[in-house]
Amino acid sequence: MKYIRRSTDRGVVDFGWLQSKHSFSFGNYYDPKHMGISALRVINDDMVMPGQGFGTHGHRDMEIISYVTEGALKHEDSEGNKHIVPAGDVQRMSAGSGVMHSEYNASTTEPVKFFQIWIQPNKMGVKPGYEQKAIPQNGPLTPLVTPTGENGTLAMNQNARMSRLVLSEAEGFTLASNENIAYLHIVKGALEVNGDTFAEGDAFAIDPAQALNIQATADLEALWFELPAMQ
Repeated sequence: MKYIRRSTDRGVVDFGWLQSKHSFSFGNYYDPKHMGISALRVINDDMVMPGQGFGTHGHRDMEIISYVTEGALKHEDSEGNKHIVPAGDVQRMSAGSGVMHSEYNASTTEPVKFFQIWIQPNKMGVKPGYEQKAIPQNGPLTPLVTPTGENGTLAMNQNARMSRLVLSEAEGFTLASNENIAYLHIVKGALEVNGDTFAEGDAFAIDPAQALNIQATADLEALWFELPAMQ
């Protein structure tokens, strides 16, 4: 394995209204050993309290993906998009030449949990864009975001892919990186690979042209990123 990131070693933020675990350096958390993998710059495991959220703020030249696991997000942006993003939906916003947006918990009674993911684009200054979709699982590994939006996926401005891996307990699967660097982040459940056990919040990267045989040791959901070998 190229890189292992344990859940317990992540940066922890608690602002009361926001509780977050940062896989990579972000905001007030900085560790030069954990700056991202290839074009993948941010994976924040966020929980936002009822009625709270991120007020209007700006971004540019970043592909920002939200993957909601519990509750719902309320999104508004300067391009006129106003949406509710429920659990199970995937949201992709291309900040491009510049966009202002806000993300709030859509509920006043229940927290929302979601992954905030940033991927550095390969095209700068593009027109901002927004997509949101519920993509049903189709086999163990289902693409969610791809460079071209193929086969009903969302599209992003980078030669990268984000897929959802779902396995039942004791089910095996071979992860292959092909010509890419690849990174697996466990959303829930656990797996075993090469005698090592990885559980919720754990992650690892593998080199190009590497294959790993994994086995779920509990019902598993994970995000699988295929990333440019050079960035």
